[in-house]
Amino acid sequence: MSLIQQALTISMVVLGTLITRGLSFFMFPANRKTPEIIIQVGELLPAAILGMLVIYSLRNVNVADLTELLPTILAAAIVVVVHTVKRNMMLSVFSGTFVYIVLVNFVLV
Repeated sequence: MSLIQQALTISMVVLGTLITRGLSFFMFPANRKTPEIIIQVGELLPAAILGMLVIYSLRNVNVADLTELLPTILAAAIVVVVHTVKRNMMLSVFSGTFVYIVLVNFVLV
């Protein structure tokens, strides 16, 4: 990429970020009540995203191969336990990912 192409690419990314971030302030100003549908979407979206993540993570698991099944089940169990105890989605996903990576790369080599 030439210097002009790089500058245009960066400018477009910055412009797109500013528009998407600023649009919410324009559409939902602080002096007005947030519409009920937006509040409902904000409440339901985290659970929907976690459900999609579970389906995406488990879709290609070969249940006949124990070296593939065991780390997946253990990591999923860690996610459930950590989320049940701490009620922190980010912590539960990161801990399950960490357990899976450790098992796959260092334990079940």
